This record gives sequence, C-alpha cells and structure tokens, in this order.
Amino acid sequence: MIDPHGQETLSGSAQSEIFQILRDGKSRTRAELATLTGLARSTVAARVDSLLRAGLIRSVTHAVSTGGRPSRQFAFDGTRQGVLGVDIGATHTHIGLSDLRGQLLLDTQVSLAVAEGPETVLNWVIEEGQRLLKQHGMPDFLHAVGVGLPGPVEHSTGRPVDPPIMPGWDRFDVPGMLTAAFEVPTLVDNDVNVMAVGERNDHWPDVDDLLFVKVSTGIGAGVITGGKVHRGAQGIAGDIGHVYIPGSDDIPCRCGSTGCLEAVAAGPAIAAKLRAAGVEVESSKDVAAAINQGNIDAVRAVREAGRVLGHVLTTCVSLINPAVIVLGGPIANAGDHLVAGVRETIYTRSTPIATGSLQIVRSRGGDNAAVSGASSMAIQHALSVESVEAIVRRELASA
Repeated sequence: MIDPHGQETLSGSAQSEIFQILRDGKSRTRAELATLTGLARSTVAARVDSLLRAGLIRSVTHAVSTGGRPSRQFAFDGTRQGVLGVDIGATHTHIGLSDLRGQLLLDTQVSLAVAEGPETVLNWVIEEGQRLLKQHGMPDFLHAVGVGLPGPVEHSTGRPVDPPIMPGWDRFDVPGMLTAAFEVPTLVDNDVNVMAVGERNDHWPDVDDLLFVKVSTGIGAGVITGGKVHRGAQGIAGDIGHVYIPGSDDIPCRCGSTGCLEAVAAGPAIAAKLRAAGVEVESSKDVAAAINQGNIDAVRAVREAGRVLGHVLTTCVSLINPAVIVLGGPIANAGDHLVAGVRETIYTRSTPIATGSLQIVRSRGGDNAAVSGASSMAIQHALSVESVEAIVRRELASA
C-alpha cells in the first residue's frame, strides 16, 4: 500500500488538492471534499469528474442517507495505472510491475552480473519491462520507473558515481536511457536506500526511524529518519562498508584502503575465511547455503561477522537512535546467526536507553524488498501534485 507518510502537502490546483486528500484510502462525498478544501460544491463536482475520467479515483458505496437521495462517495483507485520497480544487484536483476497501490502484479528476474555493463543490463530491463507491460495488457498503464543500483548514486541526476563493483557505469545516464525507452520519468537511487524504503513501507509503516543494513558482496545501510530517507550532502549516507575496523590493517579492501568493515565481514570475506578452513564456498550465496546445510564453520564465521558489524552499528545506534535495525541480504536471510552476532555486540556496548526498545531483526521483505522500494519511489513521483496535474490535463485534452 502507499505510505501515508509520503503524501504531498496540499497545494496546487483543486484536482490535486482533492486527489491528495483521497490518497489516504478513505471514501468521501463531494460535500465532505468541499468542506475540507473550502471550494464550492460545483467546483468540487467538476474536479471529481475529471479525476474519475483520468482513472485516479472511483465511485464507491453511497453514504448513509439523512433524507433524500443518498450521496455518492469517492476513493483513490490505483488499479488503472502503475510503475516498474527495478532491482539491479551485483549478480542479479529483478524487475516488477506494480499498480499505484503498490500491489506487485508481475515480476521476473535473471542472474546477470552488473559488471556486464550498463548497456547489457539496461537493455534486459527494457526488453523485460516491455514484455511485462504487454502481458498486463492495459494501454497507458505505465507512469514511472524506479531503479535501485548497487553503488553510490548522485540523487539529483540519478547517475552512479565511482561505483566500485560496476565497471563502465560511472556517470552513465541510467534515467536518460530508461526514460527514452519507456517514455515516462525514471528515478534512481542506491539499492540499500531503496530496500530500506520497501522494508519500511511494507512491514514497518508506523516506524519513522529505521536502519536497513544489507550484507552481501558489500555492506551498506539505508537510513530512514523522520519517515524519510536520509542521503547526506553527497548522497552517500549509510556507506558503512568502509568504516575502519581496528586490528584489521593487513586486510585489503577493494576501495584501495585496508581494514574496512566490508573487507572483514561481507560475503566474500566470510567465504575466504571458510575456504581457508577447507569449506568449498565462493560467494555470499554459497555461504548462505553452507549455513542452511548446518555447516558449523559457516555458522561460527557468520556469527563473528555479525559481532564485527555490531561494533559499527553500535556507533550508528548512538548517532541515529533507530527504533528498528533490519538486516538483509543472502547471509542475513540464512538463519538468525548474523542477527545474533549483531545483537550480542549492540546490546552489550550500547546504552540501555538506546536499546531498551530497539528491535534488531531479519528482513521481512526478503528478495522483494528492493523491487517494492523502487516501485514505491516511482509511485510517489507518479502521484505527486505535478504528475496528477499532467494526467488530468492529458485526459481533458483527449476528451
């Protein structure tokens, strides 16, 4: 469902004001809308008719009659338009078609390394996105595209900036290529920010301060404060994977430094330790599989990685004071061993007031969190005041 905390402040034209009121999902009569907006009933009636023709609202059950003919009620209808949510990971790409309520309708994914380059990956997104739209079969259904990328993203332009695991992607015009292909606006953000939005909207809608941590090929965090994503001055807030871990100076990191959290506790680092112990693993998924098979060395290595991660998150708890810390990614999702290690450190090292009601949990969204978050980002754009105005104008022009 749409996150009510993400609604726009009432402004703009009467169509937009009326629509933004109805976005909360409650049905209202024309008289109630007139009272809320201060507009004349005749003006409200005309605006409601425009929104009905545009497919943004629908007529629902009649209100209880107080004498005379019962009044019709109107409510948000998110079923006739939709968005594409795209999750591009280090080794996979997942794309989903959702309506404006956030309901996932169709999706597909493929094992495709981001290192194959932007043209290869984005051409697959275009082909599969167009296939999903054709399969859905509703003309003019698509209104926006949301994309999560596994690297730093300049939020103002949607372009990846110096992404360490994305050769050929630096400054590539991702929104430009997808906007040209789908002919709708494209919004791009870091994949962990997107996952944080999806997890919060779908499973923690009443939590305004949440930290989502993904442990996979790398380690990153999405920070939600006051109900909104916190990106920082350059858009790299939450880049905890390159925080220095004391005593790890001899461990090189792919960023060029040494002793980074990622180099010590991410999937490849855990796999390297297990190989040294004689366990045949290569990737984060292999580590997760070893845990699921009950390999004691894998369980111990992941729990220790959780303890190390917990030291960094202890600082985050003091700085951000989240109500919930969510751990995601293939290793976190393979049992509670990573979570247990994180809890052990945080509950030992943080102050009682910070941890008294703090929840540290595994991701409930799993593999769909990123697509859900990317879709939510696109939905918020599609339902903004400016976008609603454009939809209504197009409908009026074609009438």
